[in-house]
Amino acid sequence: SKRVFGTGGRGVSVRADTLARMPHLESFEGRLEEDETYDRIAFSGLDLSGVNASGARFLECAVTSCDLASADLSRSRWVETTLTKVRGAGLDLSEASLLDVTITDARLGAPAAYSSTWRDVTVRGGKIEFLNLRGATLRDVHFEDVVLLEPDLAGATLTGVGFSGCSMTAPQFAGAKLKNVDLSGATLVAPQGLASLGGALVSRLQLLDLADAFADQLGIRVKDG
Repeated sequence: SKRVFGTGGRGVSVRADTLARMPHLESFEGRLEEDETYDRIAFSGLDLSGVNASGARFLECAVTSCDLASADLSRSRWVETTLTKVRGAGLDLSEASLLDVTITDARLGAPAAYSSTWRDVTVRGGKIEFLNLRGATLRDVHFEDVVLLEPDLAGATLTGVGFSGCSMTAPQFAGAKLKNVDLSGATLVAPQGLASLGGALVSRLQLLDLADAFADQLGIRVKDG
């Protein structure tokens, strides 16, 4: 395997089979830098925790099994890129732009993605806790079989977004603007901001399950009998 270096010069091995599946990508060597462009680069098994690469551009890249704890990737741009089995708490993707991106089996804690823009993005599998998407814009985004703990979508704009097979605990929708948002395949636990769900699709069973929460959040008193 080839030696590559991440933040602080810590060496890690790039698995030969990973590079074999992506023959058009070059393995990353060096340090991530602010406002730099990375074109057709494979980042595999790297410790990128704490890196400052705000404003960087990732074009047709593959990020695999990397530690992104506390990485500053604010204002970054991601195009035709895959992120697979990335992990870490405190990742900063605020004001980032994601276009034609696939995120698979991520395990992230409290990622900040407020005011970011997502288009043609698929998030598949994994667990993301306290995802901050406040004020973000999501268009044609698909969450599939993802565990989402307290995702914050307050003030976000969602168009053509689906949550198939997802478990969503205490999602916040207050002030969100929804159009063609499919929640019917998700498990919703203690959702907040239900008054902002206009434009969403829910199943009849979900509606019945959420009746008490709707009444409570809309200030409706319900009398038994």
